[in-house]
Amino acid sequence: MVAAASVVVAVGTATGMLTALGDDGGGTDEARPEVTRSPRLQSLPLVPSPSPSAKPSASASPSASASAPAKKASPGPSRKKTPEAKSRATPASTRLYRHPESQVLDWVRAHADDPRQDVIRSRIADHPAAVWFADYTPSTITSRVRAVTSGGAAEGRVPVIVPYAIPDRDCGGHSQGGAPDLDAYDDWIDLFAAGLGSREVVVVLEPDSVAQAECLSAGERADRFASLARAGRVLKDANPHARVYYDAGHSGWHAPAKQAGWLKEAGAASAASSDGIFSNVSNFHTTADEVAYDRAVLDALGGPESLGAVIDTSRNGNGAPPDGEWCDPAGRKIGRTPTLSTGLGRIDAYLWVKLPGESDGCKGRPGTFTPSYAYDLAR
Repeated sequence: MVAAASVVVAVGTATGMLTALGDDGGGTDEARPEVTRSPRLQSLPLVPSPSPSAKPSASASPSASASAPAKKASPGPSRKKTPEAKSRATPASTRLYRHPESQVLDWVRAHADDPRQDVIRSRIADHPAAVWFADYTPSTITSRVRAVTSGGAAEGRVPVIVPYAIPDRDCGGHSQGGAPDLDAYDDWIDLFAAGLGSREVVVVLEPDSVAQAECLSAGERADRFASLARAGRVLKDANPHARVYYDAGHSGWHAPAKQAGWLKEAGAASAASSDGIFSNVSNFHTTADEVAYDRAVLDALGGPESLGAVIDTSRNGNGAPPDGEWCDPAGRKIGRTPTLSTGLGRIDAYLWVKLPGESDGCKGRPGTFTPSYAYDLAR
C-alpha cells in the first residue's frame, strides 16, 4: 500500500494469515452464473465531513503496504442512534471454521518443546481465522476455495475467506500483484464463486480495494468499482447463503461520508451484491472506535437495514500505537475472540482476518509467521 493504508502483506502467491495454498513453514522464527460486467455507477456527491478526512494510520492490513505514519482521527458520531440489542436477525450459525492448515499451526506442530508453544497454541492457533486467496491462479482457484468451504460444511461451521486479486492492489506496494486486468479478474471471480458451495460462508471482499482507491485515476477507480459490484453479485448468485462484505478501511482513515460514497459506487449498498462492510483489516484501532465508525459509514451508505459490519479484532487489544506506526508495532495485543454473535446492533461479527503473529515485514519477512511477535501479542 501507499502512505498510511491498511497494511496487507502478501508473500509470494499468497498473503500471510491463513492461506489455502498449504505452503510449508520452517525455521524457528519464520514459519513459513455468468454475470455481465457492471456499468459504471455515477459518482455520488460527497457530503462534506465536519472534520477533515484522516489518512489511514497504524495500518497493518493484509496488503503489505508501506504506510506513512498518521495520527488516528476520531470517527464522526453516528447519525442515528442504534440500540445495543441486535435489531437484525443473528446469522443461523454462530460457529466459525478453523482451517486445519496455516503457518501458525505448522509452527505449533513442529515446535512442541518451544517454551512459547503453549501460549501461541491456546491463544492464537486454536482460534478460527480467515483463509486468504491472494494469487492469480485460475486453474486451481475453484478447487482450493471448495476445499475450504466444504471443510467448513463438514463440521457445520462457517468459513471466512478473502479474495485478494484485484489488479493494482496495494497501489504498487509490498502486496502488489493480482490479476493482470479487470477482465481477467472478473473471470477469476467467476471461478472463485464456483467453489463457494451452498452453506453459509463469510466473504471479506478485497481488503483496501475501496479505501485505497485514491491512488487510481477517476476512470480507473470507476472501472474497479464496477468490477467489485459485479463480484458481489456473482458471489451471492453462486451461493445465496454467502455473506459478502466490502472494504470500509478503518476509523483512522477516510471520513465516513467519503468512504460511503465510494462504497455505494462499488455496490456495497445493494442487497443483491452486499451484506455490508468490513473494517480494521490487519489494523490496530479499538473495537469501540470501529463500531462507531462502521455505524457512521452504514448510516451514510444507506441501503437496506439488513446491511451490517464485521471488524478485524486480531491485533487491536491495545488499540493503535500513538505514533501511527503500522509495521509490527510494539505493545500491541490480540483483541476480541472471533465470533458471529456480537450482541451489538449492525455489528455482525468480530473476525481475525489477519492472523496474529504474521509479520508486516519488520519483525520477520512480510507475511511469514514470526513466533517472537506472536508470543508478544498473545501473552
